[in-house]
Amino acid sequence: MSKTEKSVFETLSAINVNDKVEQKNGLTYLSWAWAWAEVKKNYPSATYKVVKDEASNMPFVWDSHMGYMCSTEVTIEGETLEMWLPVMDGANKAMKLEAYEYTTRYGKKSVQGATMFDINKTIMRCLVKNLAMFGLGHYIYAGEDIPQDDKSVAEKLATPKKTAPKKTAPKKTAPKNVETKKFTTIKLDIGDENWDKVLKYVAANKELGLKKIGENLLTKYSMTAKVKKEISKAL
Repeated sequence: MSKTEKSVFETLSAINVNDKVEQKNGLTYLSWAWAWAEVKKNYPSATYKVVKDEASNMPFVWDSHMGYMCSTEVTIEGETLEMWLPVMDGANKAMKLEAYEYTTRYGKKSVQGATMFDINKTIMRCLVKNLAMFGLGHYIYAGEDIPQDDKSVAEKLATPKKTAPKKTAPKKTAPKNVETKKFTTIKLDIGDENWDKVLKYVAANKELGLKKIGENLLTKYSMTAKVKKEISKAL
């Protein structure tokens, strides 16, 4: 590879995938059909393989205590990388052959037994994760908002130009002896007197989406990251 030729990782990691991504329960999902099409556009000879259990020839390995695990292998430009992903429900809990219950601080919850639909869904999500190892969408898993190339451009555009300072009129101050009102928010904690009321609001307004619900709640409550995470689980 010449100095001017980009590597597979450099090429794929520079692609912005933001408009193809969905967030659910703290996990990132990228359309597998779009992801694979994007790889094939850049590398027509790319291939992938669903890894099967040698004993059963099924597209997963299974353990009665731990559940199911799916794996894929992707080969691009002669390099092969493997990835794996457990079969999980909507709450990111491992699915097993039979349904089971587990206990949380809010009581008992249940996990349904896995079906072939769950297996198939996990395989395709595993493929997307596998492609991220080659660079496609890797910046999202790394906790970044945009690819590195886009970020450098954005930083340049965001750099303010030096301009002459503007003359500003003196700030108006409130007359003496006049009380000014300050806007305050209520601190929200899990299980406090406002918690049930907030959960009812979230349940009744799911169609607004997590972002809008969060904005509305922040006009009245102050919340820690832990509280925000618990609220997202209610959607």
